Amino acid sequence: MHDIKHSSHAGLDTAAIRDAAKNLDDGAVTVGYQADRKEIIDMLNGALATELVCVLRYKRHYYTANGLQNGPIKAEFLQHAAEEQAHADLLAERIVQLNGSPDFNPATLVERSHAEYDDSGNIQSMIKANLIAERIAIEAYRQMIERIGDKDPTTKHMLIGIMAMEEEHADDMRDLLA
Repeated sequence: MHDIKHSSHAGLDTAAIRDAAKNLDDGAVTVGYQADRKEIIDMLNGALATELVCVLRYKRHYYTANGLQNGPIKAEFLQHAAEEQAHADLLAERIVQLNGSPDFNPATLVERSHAEYDDSGNIQSMIKANLIAERIAIEAYRQMIERIGDKDPTTKHMLIGIMAMEEEHADDMRDLLA
């Protein structure tokens, strides 16, 4: 007879797995977590600031772009604002899962953001500013993904998904610029 408590399933040490799960204060973070949590949380807070600035930039562009011919562009700005907000939500949720505190402080938002805020007055400048910001976000996410490597698969997977959408946004802005 096998001792159920110490049996191994497909080579896994069930007893060690159960023992590692006992510190309930750590929530989703187990002893097997390989990454530097503080570093990951700091990176995610930088990305959070960037997404929040992007939401504000897209919203401003949506509300200030004028001209009947710009209706489809305004709609694109509004859709992107909503998608950037969804990214911010994912980032904030992951920061909390890692036992961190998401930084929504508006006083330091722009200085913590990778991308800049833009208050351009004409539609071409708005589109260009958004394309630059998307390219900044793509490169920032690429570097974060590279830095994380295989140490935090959940965060890496989330960032890959966000980066893919940022690439779509960049394509959209490039198409509008043409």
